Amino acid sequence: MMAIRAAQGPAHAAILGIGAYRPSRVIPNADVVDAIDSSDEWIQQRSGIKQRRWATAEETVQMMSVAASRTALERAGIDARQIDCVIVATVTHMLQTPAIATAIAFELGTDQAAAFDISAACAGFCHGVALASDMVRGGSAGYALVIGVERLSELTDIGDRGTAFIFADGAGAVVVGPSDQPGIGPVVWGSDGEQFDLIRQREDWRDVVVSERPEMPHLVMQGNAVFRWASYQMAKTGQQALDRAGVTLDELDVFVPHQANMRITDAMARAMKLPGRVKIARDIAEQGNTSAASIPLALDRMIEEGDAKSGDTALLIAFGAGLAYAAQVVTVP
Repeated sequence: MMAIRAAQGPAHAAILGIGAYRPSRVIPNADVVDAIDSSDEWIQQRSGIKQRRWATAEETVQMMSVAASRTALERAGIDARQIDCVIVATVTHMLQTPAIATAIAFELGTDQAAAFDISAACAGFCHGVALASDMVRGGSAGYALVIGVERLSELTDIGDRGTAFIFADGAGAVVVGPSDQPGIGPVVWGSDGEQFDLIRQREDWRDVVVSERPEMPHLVMQGNAVFRWASYQMAKTGQQALDRAGVTLDELDVFVPHQANMRITDAMARAMKLPGRVKIARDIAEQGNTSAASIPLALDRMIEEGDAKSGDTALLIAFGAGLAYAAQVVTVP
């Protein structure tokens, strides 16, 4: 039997550059309270959100992704033609096929890179980083581009008191490539399908098509159940990611959880007993919940505002519909 030569890559991978795109429309709480018979104070108490970003018609999934990716490539010092794989995490590309990643790869000029979408909701970006790291270290990609992007405003029921004030739009991207030192720790990921209905698209597309008054499906969420699950289950997952990376709490500099809800972030920090000096991402206050885009958007803001520095050790934790989740320790680019 002929022996097959195994693919071989560098020993380590890291995030080399990050970019973000925030839509131009700023929607303050005052613009959504009337439809849900609420108030700015109630929304901030429940979620920590003061405003969110909603995309214009021109700010498509592809447009936002390309903008964020170009910034990430520039900061990484990598030409688009060096990218061997483009991974897009999203639940708001409205074509079942083809993957939006293929169009993004072409517009960026990646010279026929492999390209595909993944659907892991809010956990999608961390899934993509894990895949990209394995690709680089396994030798199947020299450099990989990971994008988290959403236009959740299209799927938001503005009259739903449980979700109308939460969801938002945006894109974040990172370049993953070879490194002399470990820059992306082992992923801890999984799913809890027993909780499948806690966050979901309310209407089946087939039911939408046959409806007498078709309209876009909407996202629904059982907020209290999600809060209880995420606040404590994800603290355990975060600690597992630290343990697998060989990082102690005293060595952690930055905590970047999925920007789902400020109260969930605070509950996770307490459950993990994070030291007070650890900087915590709170991008949700100004951006809203952008699902797969939330972690790169939050990390990019922390870097820009000086709360995260190049070389810092950061813990990423994401969770969302499915319920899918993932966590890993990374070095800030």
